[in-house]
Amino acid sequence: MQCQRHSLSALVLPLCGALVVGALLLLPVGLGFPLLPPAAAALRRRADRQRQRAADRSGRRAGPPTPLPGTTRALLGDEVFWRELRWAWLEPVTGGLLVAVPLCLFWYGAFALLVQPFVWRELGDGNWYAFVPVRSTATMTAAMALGLAFVAAAGTLAPRVLAGHARWSARALAAPYTAELVRRIDHLTGTRADALDVQAAELRRIERDLHDGAQARLVALGMTLEQATRLLDTDPPAARALLVEVRATSERALQDLRELVHGILPPVLADRGLGDAVRSLALDSFLDVHVDNALPPGRFPAAVESAAYFAVAELLANAGKHSGGREVRIGLGHDAGVLRVSVADDGRGGADAATGGGLPGVRRRLLAFDGTLTLHSPPGGPTLATLEIPCASSSPKTSSSSATD
Repeated sequence: MQCQRHSLSALVLPLCGALVVGALLLLPVGLGFPLLPPAAAALRRRADRQRQRAADRSGRRAGPPTPLPGTTRALLGDEVFWRELRWAWLEPVTGGLLVAVPLCLFWYGAFALLVQPFVWRELGDGNWYAFVPVRSTATMTAAMALGLAFVAAAGTLAPRVLAGHARWSARALAAPYTAELVRRIDHLTGTRADALDVQAAELRRIERDLHDGAQARLVALGMTLEQATRLLDTDPPAARALLVEVRATSERALQDLRELVHGILPPVLADRGLGDAVRSLALDSFLDVHVDNALPPGRFPAAVESAAYFAVAELLANAGKHSGGREVRIGLGHDAGVLRVSVADDGRGGADAATGGGLPGVRRRLLAFDGTLTLHSPPGGPTLATLEIPCASSSPKTSSSSATD
């Protein structure tokens, strides 16, 4: 069925190409200017569908092209437009004829199985099936066996043909190198700005915490010490009481500093790695949190571990405050150079990655590493958030282990 659909689609595709070519031919007389943008938009829609099919089948994603220019003059200078037009004319040959091979084998085999047994007596001595002359029951049986082999060959060949066609389509429709480079530069410019904003916000938070916490306590400690010094000779008991207060204030200031350091880089994350740090978050949560740690031995870059840790912390906090659920499952894994973290809760759902509490910040934090946040949270739940960060482990990947807290 998929070969049949691909073959029909490949035969219909030249109509879109013909519309675009017709609009191009009418440009000298002026009629093509209003016709070319909608024709190019129709071609883009078909190309986008093929890009998605190729990505699903081959695993090789053809990067989304730059937005289609809205004017004819800009279209004529767009390299992606010309690449899609070339694909539209080549697809009937590379796609339609290629996927027609298993189709022909299937229907030719089906003819031997479903038609030959009933018509071979009527067709006479001129009836041949492939290289078998069908003139008797024995030769008809041989033709059916050959037809069954053709059907089996079609079933074996079809997935390989479709996969090969998907790989060709992904290459044919991939954005040109210059377009990829421009998009990459734009992406890096945006992520760098986001990273700088996150860093500036973090510095402001640290400054505010120091000013309102440890710094205020240290100022109070200094004033109390000065007052105790003045009372040492005249009122030793009062001075002793002030020194006891100084000791308590210094302990609170030290605790504030420890909490501040914990918010910058938790000691468990620095000492034990991401897996144990996430387990620590699970133990501190009032929810029933299960951690499935399938990370390989070794460590990831410190910045990546920190981003993943605080992203999980934010997602756990959101689950506790907004989901209304009782159970959360966290999965940690690393495969093909990508760190994957999934956080699933059994809450009411309805979360929005664009506006949900803390989720835009998580997405901006991950973008600095070319990471992504995918959220699936239908109304009524459950909610599944998946983080992906491209990175490499510092040691070879070995068999994974699983732990539940």
